[in-house]
Amino acid sequence: MEYQPESKNPEEKKKFSFGKWHDKYYKLLLIIPLLLLILSFLYIGKVYSETGDIIYKDVSLKGGTTITLNGDIEQENLEKVLEEKYPGTSFTTLTDLTTKKPIALIIQSYSSVEEIKPEIEKILGYNLTDENSSVEFTGSTLSADFYKQLIIALVISFILMSIVIFILFRTFIPSVAVILSAFADIVLPLALIDYFQMPLSAAGIAAFLMLVGYSVDTDILLTTRAIKNTEGTLNYRIFRAFKTGLLMTLTAMAAVMPVFFFMTSLPDSFRQIFLILALGLFAYIMNTWITNVSIIKWYCVKKGIQ
Repeated sequence: MEYQPESKNPEEKKKFSFGKWHDKYYKLLLIIPLLLLILSFLYIGKVYSETGDIIYKDVSLKGGTTITLNGDIEQENLEKVLEEKYPGTSFTTLTDLTTKKPIALIIQSYSSVEEIKPEIEKILGYNLTDENSSVEFTGSTLSADFYKQLIIALVISFILMSIVIFILFRTFIPSVAVILSAFADIVLPLALIDYFQMPLSAAGIAAFLMLVGYSVDTDILLTTRAIKNTEGTLNYRIFRAFKTGLLMTLTAMAAVMPVFFFMTSLPDSFRQIFLILALGLFAYIMNTWITNVSIIKWYCVKKGIQ
């Protein structure tokens, strides 16, 4: 690739040096996201072979009982007994945002109400009523249908996104590069969620739907500037897209990460949304600025787009 004459400006010299380095190694850099994608597929396959599904499901997707106990509940003994008798039971403490005082305890179990409610009453020493608690039960059939509909919605949204990308660029390689990056942005966080054995809720599936939209904006910006814009060299256009796109992604991360780490009083299903978005945005940075950049640059060099 031909370069413009090297500038005496220190910042321009730094860009020039990085451009020469990137031109030399951008094809090799593709190995990193490719290996991570393969490892993610292998781990998701391992989870599927062990559980019969690609994710660990919580009560909202698998069926079970959710009991909310109002007030400051002594939960140490409660957790110990319930975890022993009903494996997979989870506990979430809700606290007041200002005083940090516990205001409720949410118990989720795959067991039926008839099984777990008497045990809770026995441990607490009083009956559960509408005044001191709330009880919800979701049948396994209803949860399975809901999960199926969410997956169908996710697949349809990805297909529609792919169609829009092909219509926008009308060129096979750049379109596939954008779609591949978006696909990897979903697969990598999914593998991490499985690795942590975090049961996904319906809200978690919705977060993956949001990632479909998040995962293409900077890719579109990069591809448009690299292929359709003729200002400056290819490296210059890529660098400009990088500055704009990275700022957009970091801004989004700054919005979602504090919610997960500091808003501990929120239910786990809500915090899960922000965790998945944060993981997806981390993957997004890698897949856009390594995977997509390398493929687009390779395409431009082959086509003589300078």
